[in-house]
Amino acid sequence: MSEVKKIATRESYGKALAEFGEQYPNLVVLDADLSNATKTGIFKKAFPERFFNAGIAESDMIGIAAGLSTTGLIPFASSFAMFAAGRAYEQVRNSVGYPHLNVKIGATHAGITVGEDGASHQCLEDLALMRAIPGMVVMCPADDTEARAAVKAALDYVGPVYIRFGRAACPVLFDPAHFEFEIGKGKTLREGNDVTIVANGIEVAYALEAAEQLAADGISAEVIDICTIKPLDEELIIASAKKTGKVVTAEEHSIIGGLGGAVAECLSEKCPTPLYRIGVRDRFGESGPAGELVKKYELDGAGICKQVKAFVKG
Repeated sequence: MSEVKKIATRESYGKALAEFGEQYPNLVVLDADLSNATKTGIFKKAFPERFFNAGIAESDMIGIAAGLSTTGLIPFASSFAMFAAGRAYEQVRNSVGYPHLNVKIGATHAGITVGEDGASHQCLEDLALMRAIPGMVVMCPADDTEARAAVKAALDYVGPVYIRFGRAACPVLFDPAHFEFEIGKGKTLREGNDVTIVANGIEVAYALEAAEQLAADGISAEVIDICTIKPLDEELIIASAKKTGKVVTAEEHSIIGGLGGAVAECLSEKCPTPLYRIGVRDRFGESGPAGELVKKYELDGAGICKQVKAFVKG
């Protein structure tokens, strides 16, 4: 059996920007001196006159992007999630969110898979921070295909968008030839009757892996990919919750305020359902190889399987 192809979504981001550069002459890209890591250097090579390096000054970069957007350009401001969402939060909120400007934020190197860079760079709060800004669209794609589609959707959407991309390579799950994407719409990837697993980012592949393991133990798990955390596909989640009666969320993020928080809010208000959140449980990350950290925090297939099994049988 051939190995599953793996691509880091930050790579997908850089390639998508370069690809859409021809189609969108008003697309410009900004970076905070990290273009080799964020992969925006791919766009820089193709369109050097439309690339702006703000230096190690993320807050300034967001302000510049806000200004450029008022001239009819579509700026993508790029940096690590810890800096784009964390360091520049005030500028994102007040200079982009408040006036509802057409700025896109491409945030890479999020979550514990940043690995050896450790807790200071492993942003586990970015989705919560961005979700709280009024009018901000928040996305976290699961693979190369979905990441490219999210960039395209952001280009066509008028308003602020935050997209989270990962450092580590992850399995390519979707065939681009048959893939359809819409902001605010999730996808049911596997039907099930006993429990619903709602996942995003790298956790989608792990959730599918866990569903296979659960099936061997007689537990039928439905797996839903929620790329857009805001606006949330409440209709899809509620329908699945009514069908299975139990819901689990899985994310490479704090269990507070991200996908788990969004689903909890939805279900508590509109369809009270037993819920268990899988993610980082109110703690910081730590330095170590990405794969080992995923296992330690029980975010891999085996870890999800173990937690879902305890939840369903408990």
